[in-house]
Amino acid sequence: MSPRRVPVSRRDRPAKPPLSRAGAVSVALRIMREEGLERVTMRRLAAELDTGPASLYVYVQNMAELHGAILDELLAGLTLPDPGRAGERWREELIGLLTGYTQLLLGQPSLARSILALRPSGPHYVRLIDTLLGLLHAGGVPTAQAAWGVDLLLQHGTATAAEQGVRSEAVDAQAEQDAFVEALNDAADGDCQNIARARHELFSGTGDQRLSWMFDAMIAGISTVTVPEPEPSAH
Repeated sequence: MSPRRVPVSRRDRPAKPPLSRAGAVSVALRIMREEGLERVTMRRLAAELDTGPASLYVYVQNMAELHGAILDELLAGLTLPDPGRAGERWREELIGLLTGYTQLLLGQPSLARSILALRPSGPHYVRLIDTLLGLLHAGGVPTAQAAWGVDLLLQHGTATAAEQGVRSEAVDAQAEQDAFVEALNDAADGDCQNIARARHELFSGTGDQRLSWMFDAMIAGISTVTVPEPEPSAH
């Protein structure tokens, strides 16, 4: 005769922590940092939180929203300057902020690629946009140009992080770079006079120098190129 099974009271089991959006995002961020964004799935997240995947959709509607929430959590650590105190340093502060945003995503290239395909709307991302607009305003940039320019600047930073991430993850990245340099040098030795003129500058500068210069050049354009007038209504 088998021994009688002694029931275990549910009161003796440790209580589960209550589910929340913040808790789900925090666990997703930890998984991404430890194992990569590809391992962040609803099923994996549910297992970590000791619940079913369906329960998570109450707090996060889909993976795109989760990725946006992860970005927003990362942006909480980004130091935002005070546009009201920027003064003549507005451009330097703006470039520094955009560089910091890009470097943050350089550490998570998979997230950068995902962000390119969605429109983040978390509170820290909104605050970032407000700060960028404030710095452009401090520099005397017309409002319409600043409004269009913010989208361009953030898109460039995100795309730069995504592109460099793809290159760093590629197995043949160095071989491809070497082949590219060799092709340009061969062209410079041939009949490509414009490449020959710029051959020493094509690969000059550090990554940080190029990133700062690109943002500086874009800000100069945003400051001077006017936004077109609205098209007349068809009515």
